[in-house]
Amino acid sequence: MNKQLAGLPLLDDFKELPGENVQEFREKGHTLVTQVLNKEEIAAYRPVIVDATEKYNTETRPLQDRDTYGKAFLQIMNLWRNDKEVKQFVLAKRMAKIAADLMGVENVRLYHDQALFKEAGGGPTPWHQDQYYWPIDTNNTITMWMPLVDIDVDMGMLTFASGSYKNGSIFNYEISDESDDAFDNYVKEHHFAISRAKTMDAGDATWHRGFTIHHANGNNSNKMREVMTIIYVADGARITPHKNNWQKNDHQRWLMGKPIGGLIDSELNPLLL
Repeated sequence: MNKQLAGLPLLDDFKELPGENVQEFREKGHTLVTQVLNKEEIAAYRPVIVDATEKYNTETRPLQDRDTYGKAFLQIMNLWRNDKEVKQFVLAKRMAKIAADLMGVENVRLYHDQALFKEAGGGPTPWHQDQYYWPIDTNNTITMWMPLVDIDVDMGMLTFASGSYKNGSIFNYEISDESDDAFDNYVKEHHFAISRAKTMDAGDATWHRGFTIHHANGNNSNKMREVMTIIYVADGARITPHKNNWQKNDHQRWLMGKPIGGLIDSELNPLLL
């Protein structure tokens, strides 16, 4: 049972999900759900997440000294393990239930969280598929991407190739200039519709499948694009043999090295509903 922390809303109530969101997610592999958190709730959690991100960020190089991936965002993972207030956000039943409803499953487990803060002047996030990194035997994976501040296209809005998840894993590429070129050509060749919101309010969230091809433009504003993400996997998923070194690393880091073929159910992957 979650214990509510002083001054923070619990977020364990369920939000009724419009049928249009479920249909869009199943057809396109992504959808935007508005007001997952209301203004008061996001105002309460934003300073908590920002403080934890700043505390645990280890990137100190100036933008010009980083590679393409480093310029794309500051990335801090599994904040829930280090900060009890962020933990209340990450393990919240409200977002977990949306994830389960979109995927059509009874329950979900946490894979990991990550703050993705794109600095003013930060570079684009190349086209990629998240599930390239994950040694997971199911397509029932989903990422929630929630801005903590109001954002528009100029700040690096997430952009999707609609329907692209249906073909599963496409390339054995990590996020890089190489992945950007390969996926850009693939998206054009297959005539996927390109979709992105013009604006998102703080507390809105996009949701996308692990194999949905997506990218984000650079941050051309003078403000930090503060985004918190949570990755969920359907309960009952199992660990697959590694297809690349990143999956090998994920197996140890997020799945605690449990046996290949075994259930994803370590203490880092709690059941959320």
